[in-house]
Formats: sequence, structure tokens, C-alpha cells
Amino acid sequence: MTTDHGYPAVRMHIAGRWCQGETERTAPVVNPATEEVIGEVPLATRADLDRALDAAAGGFEAWRATPVTERTRILHAAADLIGERAARIGRIATLEQGKPLRESTGEARRTAGTLRWHADDARRAYGRIIPTDPGTILTVRREPIGPVAAFVPWNFPVGGPNRKISSALAAGCSLVIKASEETPAAAMELVSCYADAGLPPGVLNLVFGEPAEVSEQLINSPVTRLVAFTGSVPVGKLLAARAGQAMKPSLMELGGHAPVVVCADADPVRAARSAARAKWANAGQVCTSPSRFLVHESIVEEFTAEFVRAAEAVTVGDGLDESTGMGPLANERRLKTMERLTADAVARGASVQTGGEPVDRPGYFFAPTVLTDVPADAELMSEEPFGPLAPIVAFGDLDEALDTANGLPYGLAAYGFTDSAATAETLSDRLQAGILSINHCGGSVHEAPSGGVKDSGYGREGGPEALDAYLVTKRVSHQLVP
Repeated sequence: MTTDHGYPAVRMHIAGRWCQGETERTAPVVNPATEEVIGEVPLATRADLDRALDAAAGGFEAWRATPVTERTRILHAAADLIGERAARIGRIATLEQGKPLRESTGEARRTAGTLRWHADDARRAYGRIIPTDPGTILTVRREPIGPVAAFVPWNFPVGGPNRKISSALAAGCSLVIKASEETPAAAMELVSCYADAGLPPGVLNLVFGEPAEVSEQLINSPVTRLVAFTGSVPVGKLLAARAGQAMKPSLMELGGHAPVVVCADADPVRAARSAARAKWANAGQVCTSPSRFLVHESIVEEFTAEFVRAAEAVTVGDGLDESTGMGPLANERRLKTMERLTADAVARGASVQTGGEPVDRPGYFFAPTVLTDVPADAELMSEEPFGPLAPIVAFGDLDEALDTANGLPYGLAAYGFTDSAATAETLSDRLQAGILSINHCGGSVHEAPSGGVKDSGYGREGGPEALDAYLVTKRVSHQLVP
């Protein structure tokens, strides 16, 4: 069933069945490009969550006993379905999240690639045999940790949930995943692909609900053996503390405030174009989005001029319009934050070179904004904007720029531009981040790990490291009986 908007009726997935939940309690789903209510999302009760946990417990025993060849076959089948349905999934994601259709469809297609990578890695979760005393066999085995409680935000409605789901399932774990109530249907469509591929009932359970209620019950349950979260630093710290109290490991991919260091020997035009493309992607609502631009004083004018040109060339509009280059912010909260951060920076002496205000139309649109002469005490320089704000600050000495870049408690992503191999090595050595890109602003890739340091979290998603959090290492010493 779908609405007049082509938006499907949202359901939870528990124990292999689609359901509304125990009560009629729901929340509205709003199209951020129009501010129209396009659907309702059911909110789980404690009874719903208990059913999901029971299902995950049973699903884990069935899935861990499934031969790895069969698990891999099912996961590849799910990836095929995601690829086949990418256009439909992308349109749904654009309706509820706002990003341009080519971005959301591309996200769905990349999600299929990520799943294929992890499906193949399921067959490479090797243990080892250790030489030891005669008559003794000493082995190290890697086994699935158990049922996982996963929590994901709204900015990547398909790719976000799948990074948790694909890693956990490849490792042999079951899940209860709480996707965002603001973007529920894209997650539902993703889970449908797994279910239709033949995933056994109870292995993957999808719920929605009041975040505090859901997290407390899922994390405190004795069924749950791992907590996996992507989101803000404050919420991540809260959930990590709760998991720690229950002596459960956690995987935390938290926010950042990514510096871009543009050195004196870099091409300012090329650097500005690369950084601007990354800045406006998903309206800046990306945890790795470049968000502090530290540019050498000798090239800052050229860099700024090109960055402003790139910003003014962006067509802001409904993501369903093929001409749109940047869609709306996801909700009114983000819009208000852009206004607050811009006003604070200007009040402290910054200059708005372009943008700086909401777009005069229905929806949560904010113009691509470039600010210069932003002082260090502006909120924008210490608070992750998570939106289309680009503060540009000149520096004279690279050591000074690196001190500024590393001066915040975050360490997720960082970027550097230089034509010097020696300077590139300096940036690689000294920038404190889990993800560093030099001479480009590349995004996450499924064949390499992503994750943060400091307050930006711990653990890695992507690459061979992706399965680590979902596996436990067991030492087995077997003394042969004479």
C-alpha cells in the first residue's frame, strides 16, 4: 500500500513478519522539501521490543548454525535485490530525507556493493592454529558475538542501516535495529530486500520508537551482546555508558568537525572545487563533511572566490527535480541551527560572502553559505554545523593550521591539499583523524575502514576491519587423550 505521494505504508519487521505494533501510537513522516506529512511511522511498545529481542535470540542460534556458504548466498541475493530496486528505494529516501534523487539512488547502489563486500568477507573470518606442545592442539577461533542492538540516524537512510546490518549478518549475528523515525520507509525497503532474499525469520528485526525508551530496553536486555551506534557525540556517550554499565562492548561512529588544510603550494581553484562538491553533498548533512576551511594566506583570496562561485552555481530545490544540486535540510531543527550559527559568526565579526539565510520557499531550505574572517570563538568553529555552512580562515604557518585542526575533541575526518610529497606526509602524520583524504574529498568506501578517534568514537566500519566488532576471539587448547 502506498500514499498519493508514492510513499509506502510504514511497518516494523519482527520475527519475520511486517507489523504495525501493539498500539496505534505513531509519529508523522514529513517531506522536508514541502513540509507535507506523507506518512505515519509506528512506534514500538515494550511488548514489541520484547518480541523483537526474543526473535533475535532465536534468529541468532539459527543464523550462526547456517553454513557460511549459504549465508553468503543469501547476502548476495539481497544485494542483487537492492541493486534491482535502487530507483524505487532512492525515490522513497528522497521523499522522506530530501537529498537529490541521484544521490539517494547512488546511495542505494553503493549499499549493494557494500553488502557484496561483507558477504565475501564472511568467508574470510579466519582463525589460526598455533604451534605448541606435542599432544596439544592450540587454536584461535572467531565466532559471532551474538544479537546486536543497532541505532542509526536519518542522513543516510539506506547506507546507514546497511553498514550495521551487512557487517553483523556476515559475521553470523542477528540484529534488532532501530532506524530513524524521520526516514523509516527507506530502511523498511532495505530490510525487505533481505527478507525477500530468504533471510530466516528473527535474524533481522526492524523497529521504530521513542529513542530513549528503545535504547534503554534494547541495551539493558540480556539478549543483546553488542551495541552499534551512529550519531551525535552526546548521544553516543550516553549509549556507550549504558552499554558499559551492562558490560557490553559497543561500536561508536560519532560526529566530527572535519578540517580542510589547504597549503601554500596547493592549487587553490582545484582545492576549492573539490571541497565545495563535498560540502554541498547531502546539504552538508554528512558526519565526514568538510566543515572548517584553513587556507594559507597567500592563496586564500583565490580559494574563496572559487568557493563562492561554486556555491552560487548550486541549484537548491526539491530532490525529485532533476535540476536540483542540493536539497533541503532534513528538518526544521537543522534549519534553526544554520540560522543560529550564522548569526553568531556575523555578530563576532565574520563576513557572509554568499548565502547566509533560508531560501524563500516552503521546505527546510538554507542557501549554500560561505563565511570569511570567522573568529576562533565563533560557535561555528567548535560546533559541527551538519549543514551547508563553509567557514574560511586564513593561516600563515602550517604548524599553526595543524594546531587549529587538531584543537577540537573530534577526530573523524580531515582533508589536506598540497603539491608536496613531504607536506603530504606531514599532514598524514599529524592530522588527528580516523579518515584522511589528501588532494581530494573522497567519501567512505566499502573496501577500507572508516571510523573516528577522540570524541568521534571507536571501532571501524568497512574493509576487513568491519567484522571485528561483531566477532569474539576464542582460544581453544585441546590436549589429546593418549
